[in-house]
Amino acid sequence: MFDKSYKQIVILSGKGGTGKTTFSSSLAAILNNKIVIDCDVDAANLFLILKHEVISTFDYYGGKKALINQTKCTECGLCQGLCSFDAISNFTVDQLSCEGCGFCYRICPFEAVIFKQIVSGKYYECLLPDNSKFYYAKLYAGEGNSGKLVSELKRKALENIPPEIEWVIVDGPPGVGCPVNASAAAADYVVIVTEPTLSGVHDLKRLTELLNTFKINAGIVINKYDLNMDLTSQIFKYAGNNGLPVIGTIPFDKEFMNALINGENIVEVNENIREIMYSIRNQIEQQLELAFN
Repeated sequence: MFDKSYKQIVILSGKGGTGKTTFSSSLAAILNNKIVIDCDVDAANLFLILKHEVISTFDYYGGKKALINQTKCTECGLCQGLCSFDAISNFTVDQLSCEGCGFCYRICPFEAVIFKQIVSGKYYECLLPDNSKFYYAKLYAGEGNSGKLVSELKRKALENIPPEIEWVIVDGPPGVGCPVNASAAAADYVVIVTEPTLSGVHDLKRLTELLNTFKINAGIVINKYDLNMDLTSQIFKYAGNNGLPVIGTIPFDKEFMNALINGENIVEVNENIREIMYSIRNQIEQQLELAFN
């Protein structure tokens, strides 16, 4: 049994371009009583598909960076000579190059270097047309700590959840790095969206190894499965050998591209894909029952 009212479903992919975000938007569209979170903070794009209204904006402070107080600076050049990142030139700190190590702040004999928290990005609380909450974030160019921003975004989205919420849908980033770990934290189930390509199969295995490390229940959706049936067969074989259910297959369809161009959700314009998504939703519910009952 669940110790909370909602189920947190995290959608991940070992690589970019598999259709993860399109899948996330489609799943969100057929669910009621939900919260949707786009945790791909380095390249957020779910907001392009989900029609939404921003109701609150929050600053994200990812870390500290150095600034030089020109009135105190004697232009001795000590900080410039010792900066390992070549971030200081003409006694000015390049904010894109600064890594926030604070060394210049510590060694300046005249206390001319200011070391303070900076705004590294923003995150947004939004409303969807059905009054569901939607959250996404944008990390500024050159800023780090995207895993920390993911954690802060999820914390904001999951605080004070109303009892009627049944689903939390998390569109995670691709790959196996820190923001993926943060996205998968506290997941009840992970949907791995893959594709029948060599890189798709390779990165599926990497992601599976990561999820096994954290003992997170997962299932596979093969997108564009009919583009290479040999590789699709390999994915089925790999899934069977590793105890991973294939909970759905989605065919290649040019209407996906047309829907994205028009800013539409594919399940709103393609009945076949809509039926497939309902079937996948049912599979997710069955997997959750097996895992928690």
